[in-house]
Amino acid sequence: MKFYSWIIRYRFYLGIILILGGVAANVYAGFWPSFPLYFIGVILLASHFLIGPLRLVQEYMEAGDIEGAQRVVNSVKFPGLLIKPIRSAYFTIKGQLDMANQNFDAAEANMKKGMSLTTNMTKDMKGANYLQMGMISLQKGDFKQGEKYIREALRAGIADKESEAVAYLQMCNIMMNKHEFRAAKEFFRKTKALKPTNPDVVKQVKEIEKYISRIPG
Repeated sequence: MKFYSWIIRYRFYLGIILILGGVAANVYAGFWPSFPLYFIGVILLASHFLIGPLRLVQEYMEAGDIEGAQRVVNSVKFPGLLIKPIRSAYFTIKGQLDMANQNFDAAEANMKKGMSLTTNMTKDMKGANYLQMGMISLQKGDFKQGEKYIREALRAGIADKESEAVAYLQMCNIMMNKHEFRAAKEFFRKTKALKPTNPDVVKQVKEIEKYISRIPG
């Protein structure tokens, strides 16, 4: 896996070196001895521009290295050349990094670009992306749009139970702000039924539990 990551990281330069080697071989030994160098070099260059280095982002994200992931994303100089599914992933990841950096306007714009490029998105992917969009809207203080996105996420379905608990908890908070207390209690019940373990979610559940039974509805 490390060797594969190394190839991804340096394939542009490897491609250039192989093509130059092919030119030298062509001059001194003819076309056919140089053909493998040309062929592999072109494949490396094409994959650099059409597929990009996004596989490396996963390694940084798993390690919690947001700055490293940002460097990889920033290294993509021509995102318009990426094939469509990869371009969709590029803008989605870019949006997630913008959100981590609290650049919510850019996050929303990039998430929308990513979603617009995907025509065969699974329901789980739609659910996860709509939830992200909802969280961005809530961070921006747009509770109406946030509610709309989170409802879309729940309709599409969210495979990850922790994320589903986050969605129900956010809906609970939105309903309490709207004074729709019966709906708030129902969303809170659904949150608890999923038995979330995320420390932030558990903390919020405990805080809400202190007073939700005393509110009307």
